[in-house]
Amino acid sequence: MNSLVNLIRISRMTSQANRLIHRFISTSKKNQEICVTDAEISQQEPPKRNWQSYGFEKDDETADLNAMHSTAFFSVTLCLVGGAFIFAYMPDYNYKGWGEREAFLELRRREEQGLPLIDPNYIDPSLINLPSDEELGDTEIVI
Repeated sequence: MNSLVNLIRISRMTSQANRLIHRFISTSKKNQEICVTDAEISQQEPPKRNWQSYGFEKDDETADLNAMHSTAFFSVTLCLVGGAFIFAYMPDYNYKGWGEREAFLELRRREEQGLPLIDPNYIDPSLINLPSDEELGDTEIVI
């Protein structure tokens, strides 16, 4: 009995599947029709896709892309990155760093010896020849 019920179920499923399949099959005679045209069939290149030039080449897409990529490489990589690298590791032409280091060393030396940090008589006053008040006259002195 059980096998008979299974057989009925299987037959129903196959008949439903056949109905679904037959729904999508066309039985019209339109598949026998032929389309005729008088256009010549030739081996042509497919039409080029619509591309926007980057401004380097108007006619050749690959040359335009190559020029754009090489310009971007040289401007960004070489100019910006290379320029920043050179600027960062450029030698100290004015010896600003050297002067600061020497000043700190001199300050430490003067502190250890108990001398004033800046000597008021850096140059011996007897070596300086200043004009007298009479020679200066009414000359304005700006300090």
